[in-house]
Amino acid sequence: MLPRKLANAICETLQSHGHQAYLVGGCVRDLLLDRDPTDYDVATDASPDRVLELFPDTVSVGAQFGVVLVKDSSAKVEVATFRKDIGYSDGRHPDRVVYTTSPEEDVRRRDFTINGLLLRHNTDEVLDFVGGQSDLRAEVIRAIGDPERRFAEDKLRMLRAVRFAARFGYAIEPKTFAAIHRHAPEIHFVSAERIREELSKLLSEGAARSGFELLDKTRLLQQVLPEISAMKGVQQPPDYHPEGDVWIHTRMMLAALPAGVSPTLAWGVLLHDVGKPPTFRDASATGDRIRFDNHAEVGTRLAGEICKRLKFSNDETQQIQALVANHMKFKDVAQMRTSTLKRFVRLPRFDEHLELHRLDCLASHGHMEAYDAVRQFVEQTPLDQVKPRRLLTGDDLSDMGYSPGPGFQPILRAVEDAQLEGTVTTREEAKAFIQANYPVGRTRR
Repeated sequence: MLPRKLANAICETLQSHGHQAYLVGGCVRDLLLDRDPTDYDVATDASPDRVLELFPDTVSVGAQFGVVLVKDSSAKVEVATFRKDIGYSDGRHPDRVVYTTSPEEDVRRRDFTINGLLLRHNTDEVLDFVGGQSDLRAEVIRAIGDPERRFAEDKLRMLRAVRFAARFGYAIEPKTFAAIHRHAPEIHFVSAERIREELSKLLSEGAARSGFELLDKTRLLQQVLPEISAMKGVQQPPDYHPEGDVWIHTRMMLAALPAGVSPTLAWGVLLHDVGKPPTFRDASATGDRIRFDNHAEVGTRLAGEICKRLKFSNDETQQIQALVANHMKFKDVAQMRTSTLKRFVRLPRFDEHLELHRLDCLASHGHMEAYDAVRQFVEQTPLDQVKPRRLLTGDDLSDMGYSPGPGFQPILRAVEDAQLEGTVTTREEAKAFIQANYPVGRTRR
């Protein structure tokens, strides 16, 4: 069943048992904007226990907040009981919720007017208690009621305001903007995981540049990613970067990220030059031009620290760090040995490395020779030549009379290099290569 059909069926079941039920929130907003909602939510005056009773295939995902997940074989819809939230002492969660029968009371505790609309599933009648329709027409992100109170209740809403404004190309209403600007330092009340998820959405919804510019204007950028804020005003050598400083360059790359981009690639783009501010040296210090010596290495370390702070998974951290660590290697591909190039292009998720390099070039000098050469090499070189089957193992070296130990690794790597270069293709040739280049001598048993 499609999510909309499931949501409609839920509303019909609730109404047939005497309850109020409406589509609510982001799905209503998206439907009014002629966008396909990514998910559907239903609001009702039925208690959570009643929802669990009426729908056998359910999961209580937020029992303390009256939220139940109703599922069928292919879709799921969150069903939330109308409620009022009492107190937010931790700036993240309500201290207590009180169920209500009033849809208006339920809407008024929500975040933004464009997310506070209700829709009758069978007539498409919109219930608007907060002016959400007029704000959609005016293209405005406005907190429901007092923005100070809304952000005190859940400080992540400050980041969400920025993300919605960027995604839809809307302005943040002045009082809402002022409240974010004033309370930006309080974003640290929010868990690292929630901040990471919001930033990842901001990076991957197709409006990363405007989102990060708005983060900067609201003072949130300095709070959540001071390493990115530090890029502002860090000049670059004009021969390589005619576009301007590191912040300009990074924003130009962010502007090219499409909706649905891989989060690791998006974070790699954001962080690829994070090592430049701490390694900057101007021409008076270097004697010739601005330089950022070892900025990829420094950036890799900083990217790791940021990923740890935001609690990325180990796999995500490894890929983001790899993107930062390897982004400068493309300038050397014309001089690389074939074996080195093959090892380079078999990095995990190499397509992300290649795309980061393409965006890097387009946002700077515009020279695409290295990109074109590597892309052509990847397209034309069979996988079994890029990562061929190993010809020899450590056991083979032992059988040849070599003593096991750390010396095996460089020998086997040399054999693989020769194999990648095409000078060794069989086990016999590999053994002859070893005997010619690594005499047994003192290592013989």
